[in-house]
Amino acid sequence: MDRVAAGVHRAIRWAVLGLLAVLALFAVWVGVYRFVDPPGGIYMWQESRRLGGVRHDWVDMDAIAPVMARSVVAAEDANFCRHFGFDMGAIRAALEEGAGRGASTITQQVVKNTFLWHGRSWIRKALEAVITPMVETLWSKRRILEVYLNMAEFGEGVFGVEAAAQHHFQRPAVDLGARQSALLAAVLPAPQSRDAGDPEAFVLRRAQAIIDGAATIARDDRSACFDG
Repeated sequence: MDRVAAGVHRAIRWAVLGLLAVLALFAVWVGVYRFVDPPGGIYMWQESRRLGGVRHDWVDMDAIAPVMARSVVAAEDANFCRHFGFDMGAIRAALEEGAGRGASTITQQVVKNTFLWHGRSWIRKALEAVITPMVETLWSKRRILEVYLNMAEFGEGVFGVEAAAQHHFQRPAVDLGARQSALLAAVLPAPQSRDAGDPEAFVLRRAQAIIDGAATIARDDRSACFDG
């Protein structure tokens, strides 16, 4: 029995050490991306392989229209400046309303797009739950939003707000207006089935709501954590 107990103890110890090593590697990776712009993510690389290439042009936050930043926050995570990676109110609402409602914050989406893969596996969700606080701790909110805007998919093969602005509106992201920003933000939940350049009625209605939401966020000072 002593030999068996010793074997179990060793197995547990190595499992714990392995877990700590994985967490340390992720912490270093997250820390590097605080200063280094991510070259892409697993999903982006998968799409590039599937499509034979994607459009993706990284731009700094200063080269993105402020109204675009407010629009994606209004569309995806209105309490972005007020939480630490998890919006508990949205999570409670999602649990009450069922699977049809999402509760993923912008920070969680950054983690998924930058460090992990798309899908609903428990392993991915567990890693997301661990890495999200790391990102919130090591990055500023402005950096989180900058990475989000550069990694998000805005259409099939179109990643990042600069490529999206050029593709849909033939202008740089810094010159986007309120309507164009809202249209881009409106496609984010389903970028391969919605078109910001040729929007259907639902996208137009959603965009109008986002315009109002972005104005409210600015008025309520809920953009203070990322405004330049």
